[in-house]
Amino acid sequence: MSGTAPNRPKQIHLAPGVWAPARALRYSFVQSSGPGGQNVNKRSTKAVLRVALEDLALRDEVETRLRASAGHRLTQEDELVLSSDEHRSQRRNREACLDLLRALLVEASKRPKTRKATKPSRGAVQRRIDEKKRRSETKSRRKRPRDW
Repeated sequence: MSGTAPNRPKQIHLAPGVWAPARALRYSFVQSSGPGGQNVNKRSTKAVLRVALEDLALRDEVETRLRASAGHRLTQEDELVLSSDEHRSQRRNREACLDLLRALLVEASKRPKTRKATKPSRGAVQRRIDEKKRRSETKSRRKRPRDW
């Protein structure tokens, strides 16, 4: 017997703390675009992965960051659409889509560093002002001398 109960859907680990049912990941295959000779004309190797955000069961802050980073990949129906046509086989393109999904989820899971307000030191301010004066003098020496 296998290690999972028969009535429990198969879960796929996508990122730390993120699991999704296998049925939530929907793949389709279409013809790739661009050059590739006969292979690209005969085979539908481009993989397109669709997954609804609600099926991922993400924490609110992770979902917010994912929405921000997904950009045009997120549809109005809250589906994440990822595609890959970099390989010549469906299997490798399907794996590339899954890797891309995992990378997006790992990046969204990271809490961004909080910005600490800083101000330049007194010495840095003084050096900047001195450099500005030096540049000003250099440029003013390039001008034609005035006769008063």
